[in-house]
Amino acid sequence: MNNSLASLFQDPLIARRIQQKFPLLFHIAEEESRRDGKIGMEVGTLRERIVVSLLTYYFGEERVNTQVPTTESEKDVVLDDSPISIKTITSSSSDSFRGVKVSWTVDTAKAKEFSESYNPTCDILFVHICWGHLGAFYYIPKKVQQDTLASIGRECYIKLPKVGTNPRGIEFSNQALKALCEHPETHKLAIDWIKPDMKVNIYKRWIELWEQD
Repeated sequence: MNNSLASLFQDPLIARRIQQKFPLLFHIAEEESRRDGKIGMEVGTLRERIVVSLLTYYFGEERVNTQVPTTESEKDVVLDDSPISIKTITSSSSDSFRGVKVSWTVDTAKAKEFSESYNPTCDILFVHICWGHLGAFYYIPKKVQQDTLASIGRECYIKLPKVGTNPRGIEFSNQALKALCEHPETHKLAIDWIKPDMKVNIYKRWIELWEQD
């Protein structure tokens, strides 16, 4: 277990700050990616940056390496020497975990090959957004993932895309992610996802930069 990541959940000051800030920051991310009333795919990148900025704020820039190649299948950021995968989903229910990607592999043959050889290599920081309800922020250690994979088996752990569809990657099964989140060694911080009553001007900061001499 990464004791540094665990401290995000054990330090009452940063834990309270996360509970206060996440609804605001994730709301801004959604509004900045919204087009014609719909949230665009780029929201995933913005959400990831929110979590990375949390790590940088708490641990310092010198300990956080964001220079991770886009070819990495799991790793999104490195804290000290520990690779971390960042996962986020939005759902309408606090017990629904569908749609979280294990890998963005879309080719059917490669997806099957991936599922047969997959072994978790990163700790996971997972944000479950559930507007109007309780969601949570989780730290799922690599060992918890490995133990759960061994316990329930690959067929139950990984949800392969259906043949003939236009898939967006390989997902954790709802059963697997629920087991990971409920594991006794997983750290959990409840988040009350109350949407802020605020209007976000997505062009304001760019206009202000144009106005500068």
